[in-house]
Amino acid sequence: MREVIVTTVGNSLGVALPEDVLAKLKVGEGDRLLVVETATGVELSVCDAEVAGQLAVAKEFMGKYRNVLRRLAE
Repeated sequence: MREVIVTTVGNSLGVALPEDVLAKLKVGEGDRLLVVETATGVELSVCDAEVAGQLAVAKEFMGKYRNVLRRLAE
C-alpha cells in the first residue's frame, strides 16, 4: 500500500504518483488514466485511444436510450 498526498495544482487538486507507479502503468506526462469505482474502492488504469473511443460511444448511446435502459433495469 502506498500513500500519496493531495496538493493544489492551479485552481484544482492533484496527486503526484511515484516514479515506480508510473513505470508500472507505463505512463508519462500527458497520458490519460481511467478512474474506475469498484466494489472495494477506486482503481487507476491506462486509458488508450481505443478505450476512450468506446467510452465515448457508450456515453452517447446511454444518453440517447436513457429511458429504455432505465425501464430494462426495472
